[in-house]
Amino acid sequence: MGSKKYPHVFSPIRIRGVDFKNRIVLAPPSPNLASRDGKITPEFLDWFRMFARGGVCTLYVGNSSIDITECKDEAFQLDLSSDDGIRELARYADMCKEYDCHGSLEINHNGENTAFETVGHAPFSSSPNISSTERTRAAMLGRDPIPAIEMTHEKIKETVNKYGDAAARMKRAGMDVVLVHGGHGNLISQFTSPLYNHRTDEYGGSTENRARFAIEVCDNIREKCGENFVIEFRISADEIAEGGMHFDETLELIGYLKDHIDILHVSAGLHSDFNMKYYRNWCQNFMMERGFNVHYAADVKKRYPDLLVTTVGSITSIDMAEEIIASGKADFVAMCRPLMADPDMPNKYAHDMPEEHRPCLRCDTCTKHLMIPKPIFCAVNPMSGMTSVLRDGVVPKAVEKKKVAVIGGGPGGIQALMTLCERGHDVTLYEATGELGGMVAKAANPSYKIDMKDYLVWLRYEANKYAEKYGARILLNTKATKEMLDAENYDALIIAIGGDPIIPDVPGIDRPNVAWSPDAEEGSIEVGDKVVIIGGGVNGVESALEFALRGKKVEIVEMNDKDALFMLWRIKGSGSQAREFGDRLEAAGIPIHYCTKLKEVTDEGVVIENLADGSCETLACDSVLLACGLTAKLAEADSLRHCAPETDVHIIGDAKEVRTISDAVNEAFRTSLHI
Repeated sequence: MGSKKYPHVFSPIRIRGVDFKNRIVLAPPSPNLASRDGKITPEFLDWFRMFARGGVCTLYVGNSSIDITECKDEAFQLDLSSDDGIRELARYADMCKEYDCHGSLEINHNGENTAFETVGHAPFSSSPNISSTERTRAAMLGRDPIPAIEMTHEKIKETVNKYGDAAARMKRAGMDVVLVHGGHGNLISQFTSPLYNHRTDEYGGSTENRARFAIEVCDNIREKCGENFVIEFRISADEIAEGGMHFDETLELIGYLKDHIDILHVSAGLHSDFNMKYYRNWCQNFMMERGFNVHYAADVKKRYPDLLVTTVGSITSIDMAEEIIASGKADFVAMCRPLMADPDMPNKYAHDMPEEHRPCLRCDTCTKHLMIPKPIFCAVNPMSGMTSVLRDGVVPKAVEKKKVAVIGGGPGGIQALMTLCERGHDVTLYEATGELGGMVAKAANPSYKIDMKDYLVWLRYEANKYAEKYGARILLNTKATKEMLDAENYDALIIAIGGDPIIPDVPGIDRPNVAWSPDAEEGSIEVGDKVVIIGGGVNGVESALEFALRGKKVEIVEMNDKDALFMLWRIKGSGSQAREFGDRLEAAGIPIHYCTKLKEVTDEGVVIENLADGSCETLACDSVLLACGLTAKLAEADSLRHCAPETDVHIIGDAKEVRTISDAVNEAFRTSLHI
């Protein structure tokens, strides 16, 4: 029997005779798994296989270049400029067909944002602009900025044909749907948007004229691919940027486009321009609301009810997708990061098992790995980094069943428990406190961290499910000691005990109004009206924003200068979080005392020292909250290293080195595969 709870999500639809089994689409990722010359590799196929197997109707590959000799902004980007790659494209299309899924590509030319150094010539665009990205790049390289080359009519015709040829190669390879990237500040939007297009010929000026290039691209695809081929067109409903394309004009643009496309894919914002300022509008961080751009799709449907519309942007579950489609806000729902976190999400919901759905943290671990460059990774789905080793997504059974202890019930410990159980081992997990979750339970304290709260619920659910299903033991309020472990005679041991908060060694630090900020967030101490937070890193800012929301007056003391702290936020946080932090701190009126350190806690508040000149001042406050980071429990971990055969004792996560949930989860998974 099919799902009764999600009838709209799992309703099939036919477009131009092409059958789509449901309404869930993989929004286009770029996994860094193509070859350097732009071809699909076996590793690429293995990675996308998990989504096809998981139940989506269409897989889109992000940012596939119509010609990497001219438009290239990724090191491992698909190239559609010749017939050389058709054989590999056919393998991708055929793999998807194994699962009744449409393999497809997002075809793109990034226009003025291609670097001179990448292709050996100035980039092409609608107008001879110098992008903000190019200005930043030129300053870093110590050269003058290079303006784009304004496309001549001949160049426009050549480029239109490249789009059509790219789609034709897709069709020849066995694909029957294409996603044309007309948003986020790429070439097509450099024609449609007044932010970029300053032409005075028939391709510039009015909205209708600026739509001409996009229409010619879509018509060329239709001519070369025929009537039984679906064209989806991606737009930024609003570029947000001053002088850019805004929603009222986009609605007019859609009127010119709608008869030349089959589906409109509605996103928002810009990609890299303005130093990523508008990245948040198409790839939201964890502080932003879910379904961030759905309202644009809903308004498009109201204006053009007969147009099929895809919506995208922090749609994190099938529950959300069902409401969106049932209420007529869109016809398809696209997800990327939530499906990376759980590629099997459609299957789980189709079988009415929503509680099994692994939540996405919107932490952008995936994006940060692309910048290395490294094959795409997920913080909470360790299978994502192992798809070529475990091609079918199945954890292999161990050759020999072993008795294994896992010390610590945080994300690493729970992942180890799950993987070891799947491998067939006899598992006991020791947790010193009365609850599972470790630092995730602390990280989920702020009211706005809705993704982390969902992940905590999932972790605890999965731990208890695995314990019941596989007979694993979970011992709460049990601090593992050497004597305890020695008595059990374990064959292997995973130490995932996490870290301890760093406590500054200054006078007054033991006063009753001083607390670790996560403890204060969860209510273990009473927090006064005036709060000083020691440490302006990710945890300190999250705590500051939370207490500001609770009506407290907050100040932050931070040892770094402003630029260094911003870089710390970028490195430790999600993609657009650093800018989000700055904006929200400013909006909340929370000052940061840069280049200062805590000197003393007194009756009046805290004494802080300026690191530049040694001068001191007192900040009056009622409560002092510590957010100075964590330190690994190295001594405790070392004390347990001989409680099993030493080559089968493994230290993971913060117990080894203070890092992230991603490190803990992925280390736990990989370590457990080898026990």
